[in-house]
Amino acid sequence: MDFEVRAVGKYIQMSAQKVRLVIDEVRGKSVEEALILLRFTLKAAAKPVAKVINSAAANAEENFGLSREDLYIARITADEAPTRRWRRFGARGRFKPILKRGSHVTVILSEREEA
Repeated sequence: MDFEVRAVGKYIQMSAQKVRLVIDEVRGKSVEEALILLRFTLKAAAKPVAKVINSAAANAEENFGLSREDLYIARITADEAPTRRWRRFGARGRFKPILKRGSHVTVILSEREEA
């Protein structure tokens, strides 16, 4: 049986561009390998991405009874969340907008076929 298990991390307070740098490293890898890789990645986005991958693996084990060793990251995406707009006032009555960007990370795990 071919299950697709998904987990979504919403409103991560980091731009999708920065998160994509991290998820490109783990795309297609097994869950265990991806988590080890993220543990030693020095990017700030590695922690929330690892959290979502862990959540998807836990969903697979709990809800479908799949083994963690057989799972791999079939698809992983980082989409833009709503941007929070903040303001800073500058000299001479100017207005300096600050954009607090966010992202949604979606992880879809699948079971590896035994050859």
